[in-house]
Amino acid sequence: MGIRLKRFFSNFTIKQIVFSLMAVVSFLLFLVLTIWSRHLTSQLTDQQAAQRWDKDGKSVQVSCYFTDQVKLTDMEFIGFKKKLEQMLKETLPADEYSEENDRRLVVDGYSAMGKVTVLSEKGKLTDVDAIGIGGDYFLFHPVKLLSGGYFTGEDLMQDSIILDTEGAWQLFGSNDIVGKSVMIGGVPHYVAGVIERDGSKFAKSAGLNKTTVYLSDDSLQAYGTTAGISNYEVLAPNPVRHFVYNAVKDQLGVAEDDMVVVENTTRFKVESLIPVILEFGTRSMQNAAIRFPFWENVARGYEDVCALILIFQFLFLLIPGTILIVFFIWKWRHRTFTWKDLGNRIIDIRDGLRKKSRREKEKWENF
Repeated sequence: MGIRLKRFFSNFTIKQIVFSLMAVVSFLLFLVLTIWSRHLTSQLTDQQAAQRWDKDGKSVQVSCYFTDQVKLTDMEFIGFKKKLEQMLKETLPADEYSEENDRRLVVDGYSAMGKVTVLSEKGKLTDVDAIGIGGDYFLFHPVKLLSGGYFTGEDLMQDSIILDTEGAWQLFGSNDIVGKSVMIGGVPHYVAGVIERDGSKFAKSAGLNKTTVYLSDDSLQAYGTTAGISNYEVLAPNPVRHFVYNAVKDQLGVAEDDMVVVENTTRFKVESLIPVILEFGTRSMQNAAIRFPFWENVARGYEDVCALILIFQFLFLLIPGTILIVFFIWKWRHRTFTWKDLGNRIIDIRDGLRKKSRREKEKWENF
């Protein structure tokens, strides 16, 4: 084996060996960057609702962010949801939305950012950051629970609150507080769960750097301060490319200048990252007064990282590609055969296949 390898490499010049090594190393670096990029995006649970909801990959998650001038209520979202369901029923095969199919056709959620004061027997959180949620918010944002569970905007009683560990210790001196009551605006609310706040560098830079509580949008509107609903998200089947994305843009009833719409499910694919690269220098410019929530800021940060990785992926793939093209051109220019030789070789192969076929046929006839 060693002798064969030695003979094989002895046929290469130093230049050929160097270029071959460059091609192999570049391709390996391309693979490493590909794996790293996928690892980074796999951690963004806020962007993966569609993958969790639909293992077949036929659904998409779309998010919409509004300016403070947009004043939407849950009634507008209910109307849009019904409209989208009807559009899908007119497009999808009947078996995908029949009553026998346990899965809902459209899932949505919304949120508002604001401040609220929370009181307990042992402590107080004054003007703490608050996220008022509606619909199936936690289906889109499965924050890490240490105890308890989530609540939804569909619950009969909208008096639940979720605290992070820091808030739990400030109010009760413990994390084991599920079911305990706090006062918000003089009204009792009950702790549904305690979560661990994301402590990553990106999350802190994105705004998740201090105590945050989650409560119903109704409670935030009634007992806290907020500019209103700033984010709407929808999860639905995507019968054709950008179907749900275009439905949100065209049917939600908000002017294009007053919102930013994102197709979360595809935002880290190559075709989506190329525009991020092309928008370098202008991407950070904001003409609309939209305050992104922390999870969108984190995702946009990772878009920039993945776009940079993609540039290096192109470069590392270009190197072996260029070397192979040059190699084939060189081999073609120094070929030892003519077009006639190539034609004769093709004829020989054809004749050989015919003879083989004829022998097989004769064998079965004589069987």
